[in-house]
Amino acid sequence: MTDTLSVAPPNPVPTKHLPGDLAIWFFILAELLAFAVFFSAYAFTRTNHVELFNLYQQTLDRNAGALNTVLLITGSWFVVLAVKAAHRDEQKAISRNILLGFLCGGAFLVVKVFEYSAKFGAGISMSTNTFYMFYISLTFFHFMHVILGMVILAILWFQSRQGAYGSHHMNGLESGAAYWHMVDLLWIILFPLVYVMH
Repeated sequence: MTDTLSVAPPNPVPTKHLPGDLAIWFFILAELLAFAVFFSAYAFTRTNHVELFNLYQQTLDRNAGALNTVLLITGSWFVVLAVKAAHRDEQKAISRNILLGFLCGGAFLVVKVFEYSAKFGAGISMSTNTFYMFYISLTFFHFMHVILGMVILAILWFQSRQGAYGSHHMNGLESGAAYWHMVDLLWIILFPLVYVMH
C-alpha cells in the first residue's frame, strides 16, 4: 500500500480590480479626453503666440494658483484617508475626512472667485485676447468640475453619516474618490501649463 501525500491547495492569487464602479472610469476617461483636447489646443496655440502668452501669463496670480494646488492635493489626501477609514470600518473618520476634503474644495473655489473678480474687475474677458480666452475657459471648465466633485463629496458625507460605507460596501465611496482624484490631477497639469511654463 502506497502512502498518499495530501497536497494543500495553492493560495489563491488576489485579483486586482479598479476601485469603484466601472461606469465612473468610463466617465473619467471621457473627461480626461476632453481636457486632453483642451490642453493640446492651448499648447498648439501657444507655440504660435509665444510672446503674447508669456506677457499675459505674468499677469496671473501664481501664489493663488499654488495655494489652490496645495488645497486640492490636501483635499485628495483627506479623501484617501476616508477610503482607508472605510476599510477599517471607522465610521466617524470616514465622514470627518470626507468633510475636510469638501472644505478644501470650497476653499479652492473661494480663491478662484477672488482671481476671477480681479480679472473681470480690470475689464478682462474671454474676448480680451487669445491667452485670456484659454485661461478663463480652461480654468472655468475645471472650476465646474470642482463644483461637481464637491456635490459628490457632499452626497458621500451624508451617506457616510448613515453608515453606508465600510469594509462591507466600498463601491460608492471609491467611485466618488476616483472622480475627486481626477479633478486634482487635472489641476496639477493645468496649473504649471497655464500659470508657470514658458
